[in-house]
Amino acid sequence: MSGLLRNFIAFVSALFAQGCKAAADVTTVWFWVTPFDAGLRVLKSDKFLQFAETAQIDYLLKVGKFFSLVRSGVGFVNLAQVVTFARPAVMFSRVRVETRLMYADERCAYFSHTMHAGGSEVAQVVVKMKFKKGRITVPPVSLLPVSFADKPAALQALDAALAS
Repeated sequence: MSGLLRNFIAFVSALFAQGCKAAADVTTVWFWVTPFDAGLRVLKSDKFLQFAETAQIDYLLKVGKFFSLVRSGVGFVNLAQVVTFARPAVMFSRVRVETRLMYADERCAYFSHTMHAGGSEVAQVVVKMKFKKGRITVPPVSLLPVSFADKPAALQALDAALAS
C-alpha cells in the first residue's frame, strides 16, 4: 500500500514540474522511509529498487516525455538493475534520489539513481532500460535528445557481466 501511495504522490508532484528539465539534467525526488518500507529499523533492500522505478517516472515527467510515450504506446522495461549499498537508510529518514541519464544508444538507456539520506550517500542503483512499443524496441536516442561520445567503462563492464 505504501508503494502505491508513494508513486501517486511522486507522480502528482512531478506533474507540476513537467517539462522543466532537459534529458541530460539531473532530476531529484524525495521519499520518506516509513515503517512499511523498513524491517526493524532500516530500509529494506528491495525498496531501493522501488524508489528507483518511481524516480524513473519522475524523470520522464520532468523531461516532458512521459505523456508522449503513453500516447504513442511506448512503455519501458527495466532489463537489469544493479544496487551498490553504501550504508543503511534508517526509518523516518528522508531519502533524496538523484536521477541522471548515463548513456543511451540505439538499443538501451542507462540510468543512475543515487540515493542520499542524512547528508551522505546510502546507495546507487544503475538501471539498464529498453523502450518498447509492442514487441519492437524503440531507440532511446530518438526519445531522449542527448548524444553521447562513448559508453562509460563501468557500463561496458555491466554489459559484459550480464552477458556471461
